[in-house]
Amino acid sequence: MEHSPHHPDPAAPHDRTVPGNPLRQLSLEQLRERTSMKWRAYPADVLPLWVAEMDVPLAEPVARAIREAVERGDTGYPAGTGYAEAFAEFAARRWGWDGLAVARTAIVPDVMLGAMEMLKLVSGPGDPVVINCPVYPPFYQFVRSDSRPVVEAPLNAEGRIDFAGLKDAFGAAVARGGRPVYLLCSPHNPTGTVHTAAELAEVARMARQSGVRVVVDEIHAPIVAEGTRFTPYLSVPGAEDGLSLLSASKAWNLAGLKAAIAVAGPASADDLARLPEEVGHGPSHLGIIAHTAALREGGAWLDALLAGVDENRRLLGELLREHLPAVRHRPGQGTYLAWLDCRGLGLGDDPSATFLDRGRVALSPGPDFGTGGAGFVRLNLATSPELLTEAVQRMASATRTRHP
Repeated sequence: MEHSPHHPDPAAPHDRTVPGNPLRQLSLEQLRERTSMKWRAYPADVLPLWVAEMDVPLAEPVARAIREAVERGDTGYPAGTGYAEAFAEFAARRWGWDGLAVARTAIVPDVMLGAMEMLKLVSGPGDPVVINCPVYPPFYQFVRSDSRPVVEAPLNAEGRIDFAGLKDAFGAAVARGGRPVYLLCSPHNPTGTVHTAAELAEVARMARQSGVRVVVDEIHAPIVAEGTRFTPYLSVPGAEDGLSLLSASKAWNLAGLKAAIAVAGPASADDLARLPEEVGHGPSHLGIIAHTAALREGGAWLDALLAGVDENRRLLGELLREHLPAVRHRPGQGTYLAWLDCRGLGLGDDPSATFLDRGRVALSPGPDFGTGGAGFVRLNLATSPELLTEAVQRMASATRTRHP
């Protein structure tokens, strides 16, 4: 039976204390002591609600695992299948999916580097890559840095896959020649869309019919709203030749502790077996220890986080209605990111520039997400309600402020 993400995880016996909302536990002063990208990229008077880092303390089971590893000097090269085993257990508990076969996994440095390695396994240099836009900017950056053409398949007005457009994109990619690949973001960043099982099955059917291989970034998979079901792509009919990338990094705020796994469907096991050995040397051993502890012992912490993110989704809607009614926002079903349509404010293609210059709030610029991003911003919800409230108030003030 699938575990409800907002109740204590009965299969995480080592996490004996149920924490409070992790998003309410750190002050602005404590956060400003951090030296990571989120808190050091902008001056101290800026509220940073941009890059996907969360304003949370480390889950205690994770902190304990790191401390114990450091105490025993266990900071060498990664080895073994413990991370994949922990993910298989987590997938069975959370998603009711027993199909994550450890024998068809490999450790990779992180999701995007892993995705590029998967592209290399199933396609060649210069082969086209289909993406749904607007989408996470590194999809463009990594693919183009590998000298591969991007074929865009824009999402529909509701932020969901437009299957007519996807069919056209597959056709255009196939017409370019080579071995095209569809790089799918699930749940989708920045819209927060959680693709349904039926949608994913249609993706698999269309890809098979068109001769397009599917590689899926599922890094946000553990982060879904109450009442929403995440479906692993490899669990749907027809996806047997797919490849998926998973990581605990987003759900437990472990971006600085690099680790991810690649998972192959039954028909793509031979592809994954060709992954160069040196790729497996890239993940952090300490990262794998931390991620494994999160998956096995951090269920209660994750449940508390999900409830906090749900609370912030509701709060954001209230704040926008009160302070920025011209901003349109469809609450995402997944991720801790909000995709805000600011075109009604008349701030041009990049409203984030106004919010930063006049409001001292850092958001991710919509144009960076490709076609469909002009006039939008992405806001990171994973902060305290107090900072979220102040940020929206500053954004509203910025729209009223005019330079002399």
